[in-house]
Amino acid sequence: MRSISKMWFRLTRAAPDLLADRRGMAAVEFAFILPVMMVMLFGTVEFSSAIAIDRKITLMSRTLSDLTSQATTVADSDLTNFFTASIAIMYPYPSTPTNARISEIYVNASRRATVQWSKAATVSSGATQATLTTSTRNASDDVTSLVPSSLLVANTYLILSEVSYLYVPTVGYVLAKAGITMGDSAFTRPRQSTCVYYPTAGSTCPTS
Repeated sequence: MRSISKMWFRLTRAAPDLLADRRGMAAVEFAFILPVMMVMLFGTVEFSSAIAIDRKITLMSRTLSDLTSQATTVADSDLTNFFTASIAIMYPYPSTPTNARISEIYVNASRRATVQWSKAATVSSGATQATLTTSTRNASDDVTSLVPSSLLVANTYLILSEVSYLYVPTVGYVLAKAGITMGDSAFTRPRQSTCVYYPTAGSTCPTS
C-alpha cells in the first residue's frame, strides 16, 4: 500500500514537469501539418498548370481558324503548316497529345449549316510537325446546333477550328492521374474571298 502511495506521489509531482516539457512538440505538429501542406502545394501547381494550358488551348483554336480564314485556297501543305504553327503555341508544355480539326461550314438560305470540308491533325511524341489525319466530320454533315445563332447568316461561310488536349498532371496527387481532356473551338469568317477553297476535298463554293 505504501509503495502505491509513493508511486502516486511521484506521478503528481511529475505531472507539472510533463506538461511543461515541450520537447518534440514541433515534430508532432509538423507531422500533422505536412500532409495538408503537400496537398496545397501540389494542388496549386497542378491547377495553375491546368489553367495555363486551358488558356493556350483557347489561343490555339483561335490561331488555327484565323490562319485558315486568311487564305483563299488551301492545300495539304498549307493545312499542315497551320496546324503546326497553332500547336507550337502549347510550348513550354508538351504538344502531345493534341488533336486539332478545322472545318469549313456553309450556311444556306434556310440558315442550315453543313460541313463543306474538314481536316484533322495530330502531333506524335517528339515530332516537330503536325500530321494530317482524316476528320471525323464529313461533308454535308449538319452542324447547325454547333453554330451560335448570331453567326447563322444565310449564304455565308464559316471556318470552325476545334482543339482537344489531354492534360496529364505531373504528380497526379490532387487531379486525376489519368488526365483531364480539355477543349475549345473558334469561328471566323473567310477574309479574302467568299470561301476557302480546298481542292483536295473537292469542295465548291455554292451560293444557295
